[in-house]
Amino acid sequence: MKPDNYRTVIDPSWCDDPAHRMRWAKTLSFIRDAGIGSPAIPSGLDIGDRTPMTGMLESHFGCRFETTSVDLDTDPLDGCYPVVTAFEVLEHLYNPLHLMLEIRKVLHPADSSRLFISTPAWKPAILQSPDHFHEMSRRSLESLILRSGMAIVRRDEFPIRPFLFCLTGFRPLLRCFFEKIMIYELAVR
Repeated sequence: MKPDNYRTVIDPSWCDDPAHRMRWAKTLSFIRDAGIGSPAIPSGLDIGDRTPMTGMLESHFGCRFETTSVDLDTDPLDGCYPVVTAFEVLEHLYNPLHLMLEIRKVLHPADSSRLFISTPAWKPAILQSPDHFHEMSRRSLESLILRSGMAIVRRDEFPIRPFLFCLTGFRPLLRCFFEKIMIYELAVR
């Protein structure tokens, strides 16, 4: 059996961060605007470990969402899903193209099948997370999307910090200018 040294254990206190709660609410709003939901969705796949967002997806779509337990840089994905989500995953991978190609492989071939992804927008090195291998510009992310055989249905970008956070110091002020999430609804081309 392969060791799990590639897995990141999610700290429960991470889930309580107000920035993550704000991001999840905005992400769910973006998904609602897609107009996809139950009863047409029998199951979904949420890339990564189970988080409170996984439960929100299950409530919205009215079905169970599987999560992954493989090395997303090298291992294959299995199954066939009409909805796949990968929120804040690509930036943690050495090889995000591998994951995108694997997702394309498990995404149901129907025209209505969708992949929803989000990732932090590029920001100056002083603000980048040491846990991120790739913080991509919009152009780089869209090149990755197109290279993987996916088409952009729609996209958005949003901040994840409340206004008052911006007033607590110089770095928080910089974060309010640069710290944004890019979110996409994608379909197979």
